[in-house]
Amino acid sequence: MILHLSLERINSGETPYQVEPTEQNGFYQFFTDGGVHYSVGFMEDDVLLSKNSYQLIIANINNHKSPRDRKVRDTIVSIVDEFFRCNNSTLLYICETGDNKRRMRSRLFEYWFSTYNRKALFTMISSSIVDAEGVVNFATIILRNDNPELSEIIVEFTESIQLLSQKPE
Repeated sequence: MILHLSLERINSGETPYQVEPTEQNGFYQFFTDGGVHYSVGFMEDDVLLSKNSYQLIIANINNHKSPRDRKVRDTIVSIVDEFFRCNNSTLLYICETGDNKRRMRSRLFEYWFSTYNRKALFTMISSSIVDAEGVVNFATIILRNDNPELSEIIVEFTESIQLLSQKPE
């Protein structure tokens, strides 16, 4: 299923950076005052959750250093807000594992959500998963509280985390 978000709604209101579509369906981009090129997108997920869920992908495309920039948070939150306005799916965020900044990304994402003015409408659960090599990975799900399958999704997420954290025999 391809998501179509309203760029008009995203860019009106409190979005500090102009968001535009990319060539890849379900992905959007913006450029910061400091020249960082961000891509934010949604891919259907069938790995961790079986029900209607999407992985949230946030990428620093040009790998420029990204100082703390409130405008980045506000822009990404606007995109995620529009995602939830358009559908009642589960959003799964898995911190990128290409470097050793997973824990910092997880904390930053949780902080961003904690400042979100509509956070009371959502359930957010974060967890860590230790893989076979002993690397700690971080995963977070966000769901609207009016999701009719809220309880089942939370149980499935918890069970999936436990299963993925068990050492193979």
